[in-house]
Amino acid sequence: MTTLPSPDRHNQYLLPAALALLIFIGCLRIVLDNSKNTRLFFRLAGGGYRVLRRPIRVSKDEIIEKGCDIFDGKWVWDNLSHPLYTEKSCPLLVKQVTCLKNGRPDSYYQNWKWQPDGCNLPRFNALKLLEILRDKRLMLVGDSVQRGMFDSMVCLVQSVIPEGKKSLKRVPPRKIFRAEEYNASIEYYWAPFLVESISDHATNHTVLKRLVRLDSISNHSKQWEGVDFLVFESYVWWMYKPTINATYGNLNNIQEYNVTKAYKIALETWANWIDTSINSHNQKVFFMTMSPTHLWNWEWKTGDGGNCFGETQPIQHPYWGTGSNLDVMGIVKDVLERLRVNVRVLNITQMSEYRKDGHASIYGERKGKLLTKEQRLDPKNYADCIHWCLPGVPDTWNEILYGVLLQDYRKF
Repeated sequence: MTTLPSPDRHNQYLLPAALALLIFIGCLRIVLDNSKNTRLFFRLAGGGYRVLRRPIRVSKDEIIEKGCDIFDGKWVWDNLSHPLYTEKSCPLLVKQVTCLKNGRPDSYYQNWKWQPDGCNLPRFNALKLLEILRDKRLMLVGDSVQRGMFDSMVCLVQSVIPEGKKSLKRVPPRKIFRAEEYNASIEYYWAPFLVESISDHATNHTVLKRLVRLDSISNHSKQWEGVDFLVFESYVWWMYKPTINATYGNLNNIQEYNVTKAYKIALETWANWIDTSINSHNQKVFFMTMSPTHLWNWEWKTGDGGNCFGETQPIQHPYWGTGSNLDVMGIVKDVLERLRVNVRVLNITQMSEYRKDGHASIYGERKGKLLTKEQRLDPKNYADCIHWCLPGVPDTWNEILYGVLLQDYRKF
């Protein structure tokens, strides 16, 4: 007699198959859901999950051609793709840079794109940058010009991050923007001379009586340790006078130094820290060259004793103003070439030289307050031809930094 399989024996095969199917569907759903955020979750043997990055796809038009100097080019009018954000779309902007809101009558300065000769910069992609920065820290170190670059970077990425998943904190001398889902931070650190000085307080820093410690950097460098991407800048604060008071070794021995000599000693102190403290396998270091000033309009036209006030167009011919010190450029080149650690130069000086139109002028702040009506009527004395409006020139500096980081990511 043939014995038919009992229902119980049949079920013992169906149940494991059904469970396997459910587990497969569940895993597939996790993969599909999280692929939207370009990440995968894998269960660890000991419990919990590990997040793995999905590779960023880098297309051909995002590749900077070999041998192309991205710092050599010209500004071209582009009111279709630029600006990359607006004052209204970035509520985190400070009053010092919101020139339109502060009364500037034109917005042309927002619509210029940097076009390198013979190649293209990759278009800025906030999601790709955040993926590059996942589980990492990017810190911009320097003075208020560098703070403008920080503000620009925050504006470039913040719009793609949902509310509640981003934050901006002020922890003097730092400002910290966090993208929570990426466990990433973009930070700014106030160090106008890189070495220590009596101007190191983030908000209450003296201007008239500057004193620097040319051999001391430890208080600052403690905040830089372990940061994945460091971008340094220091220039404008050195240029207040031809000489500067400084100490070296003995705090009580204050001497007057020629500015370029003091700058060289200070940069060597910084370079020694770079060589002895940076792990080039885990950390990348950049140095941003001088951000030019446009204090005298006779340098680019038949001037009337004015400055950057009223300028609405970039300079379209070869130009190098007295606001950029060639001796300082030479010092930077010499010191960086002697480093054992690779420090990449972001040579933004020449491209920014052309942008006499991009400064805050009378549409910014002085000592934390917007200019009064009377002050605005006196642009020769009150126009700010050092800092930049946003959106504006610092966005291009960040586009270049992003392009370099993307290249590094692709090679890795």
